[in-house]
Amino acid sequence: MTSTHAAWRLVGSGRRADVYDIGNGRVLRRYRDPTAGAEREAQVMVHARAHGVPVPEVFGASGTDIVMAYVAGPTMLQDLTRRPWTLERHAGLLAALHRKIHAVEALSSLRAPFGDGSVLLHTDVHPSNVILTKNGPQVIDWEAAARGPAAVDVALTWVIIATSQIPGPPLQRAVGWAGQGLFARRYLAAVGPLGPRWRAVAAEYRLRDPTVLPAEAATLRRMLADTRLGDEFSR
Repeated sequence: MTSTHAAWRLVGSGRRADVYDIGNGRVLRRYRDPTAGAEREAQVMVHARAHGVPVPEVFGASGTDIVMAYVAGPTMLQDLTRRPWTLERHAGLLAALHRKIHAVEALSSLRAPFGDGSVLLHTDVHPSNVILTKNGPQVIDWEAAARGPAAVDVALTWVIIATSQIPGPPLQRAVGWAGQGLFARRYLAAVGPLGPRWRAVAAEYRLRDPTVLPAEAATLRRMLADTRLGDEFSR
């Protein structure tokens, strides 16, 4: 799969990939980096789905492309923008999805950048990577999946929520910015205490992500420089 069919409709774009509706209830997710491989992500998605994690069904993968089921609905971030009063419920849902993911033993072939631990880690769970369908939430974008301790996955989500620039139109960005700190606090309340060690590990890991924007990187550096490691975001 290397070309883009003229009839395909672009239905989503992230920092690394584009998603096209290719018909028959299926979408094609394509990495923009021509050297990226989609097979490993597809394998993780199949594994997670087989163990009860709500993940779109995968039909095949080759090169930079994955073909999967088209899961229709707004992202959690879009729903939060339209209905900000759902913030606490969505923070609880995000925590519940993490518990489902961390109940799964990771594939032994997955990288382990955080040391010991055999738990499946998504490493990029946040409101833009959860689609709210009529049949329940679906967790997408598994390209950075790893194995390790569950606490670091939780810390990564907290760091992403607390420091990311909100994508989308001006209204979505404005509403997202206003609720960002509150959502981070409610998420922490739902998952339980998060020690400064894991906050630091997560912030340092996030800084190494080439898709992090300059303003996000500056916030991460301020967080690491603060001896409280970002406590101002979680009060």
